[in-house]
Amino acid sequence: MKKPCLILGLMSGTSHDGVDAALVSIRGSKIKLIRHCHFPYPPALRKKISSAFTGNASDICRLNFELGEVFARAAVKCIKASGVNPGDVTAIASHGQTICHHPPEKNKKGSTLQIGESAVIAQRTGIPVVSDFRVADMAAGGEGAPLVPYADYMLFHGKGIKAVHNIGGISNVTVVTPDIENVFAFDTGPGNCLIDEAMKTLFKKPFDRDGKTAKKGTPDKKLLRKLLSNPYFKKKPPKSTGRETFGRELLNKILKSRLASEDLIATLTHFTALSIKDAYDRFVFPGCKIDEIVLSGGGTKNKYLVGIIRELFSPVKVSLIDDYGIPAQAKEALSFAVLANETLSGKPSNLPMVTGASKKVILGKLTLPS
Repeated sequence: MKKPCLILGLMSGTSHDGVDAALVSIRGSKIKLIRHCHFPYPPALRKKISSAFTGNASDICRLNFELGEVFARAAVKCIKASGVNPGDVTAIASHGQTICHHPPEKNKKGSTLQIGESAVIAQRTGIPVVSDFRVADMAAGGEGAPLVPYADYMLFHGKGIKAVHNIGGISNVTVVTPDIENVFAFDTGPGNCLIDEAMKTLFKKPFDRDGKTAKKGTPDKKLLRKLLSNPYFKKKPPKSTGRETFGRELLNKILKSRLASEDLIATLTHFTALSIKDAYDRFVFPGCKIDEIVLSGGGTKNKYLVGIIRELFSPVKVSLIDDYGIPAQAKEALSFAVLANETLSGKPSNLPMVTGASKKVILGKLTLPS
């Protein structure tokens, strides 16, 4: 292609705090972020999404179309803010909002559900939409996650070995090696999800800004040992997880510990950091020497959490993805734009050694405007 391809990525993560839109220019291996916009959800919509995690079919059905409208407005606003003609945008890559994710088990096949109707986005924007990225990998026997390692490789491969670590609602790592066939990745466990849920319950706040609440508390060692004994941490990759394991149900059990509110937030913050370190000690460090850890996702805004991680991993360099010119919150939306570009080119972009799929597959479904 003589001209770069313009793709708008849309992402609503496990934290369901809003939509991230990233307009990305892609030409071969040259990837450039043109514009990033974040559109916070109003409290009423956040509540609807939270309810949908355990909701009924009718509510999820209606929310699917409502989120389609929300995503479409986000796409239009981001394109307008970038100064680009909508007709020059090749496609929209919409990850959607994950409502439920069940990784495959010994006697059960995996399943996943993301909503945010692509037909609504296509009709409102007049732009083709690539969506439903996870299902093809799961149909091939994979975990359907993590999917961003392909984009991580495209963005960060070169000299040395980097661990690109995203701390969203769930925490995941991609170990980027010079050869894509040696790249591996997995979900390490909780990211912000338990902290955010606890902040909403105990302080009526959506998250712990800068980790100030956690910093006031003292982590409870007994509860930490119990949380870190979760069987998920011992399970070998490929593996993925979600709110079904590290969500409201687990928090309700944690709240029975009757810790002081600040101590509980401190415990959950240390839990996220320690579970990340544990994952590296078990599955990363035994196999390779990491030159640098690059943090992305909403968790990078929690200065207290980042500080704990830096202390745990010293002397390994821990940097922020912002240092590479990519806003932490834009990373996943940008990644799905990269995946959509591969889809439109007819190229597989899952990594079977990461997801456990039986083969490489083309990810996503294409919805055309009429």
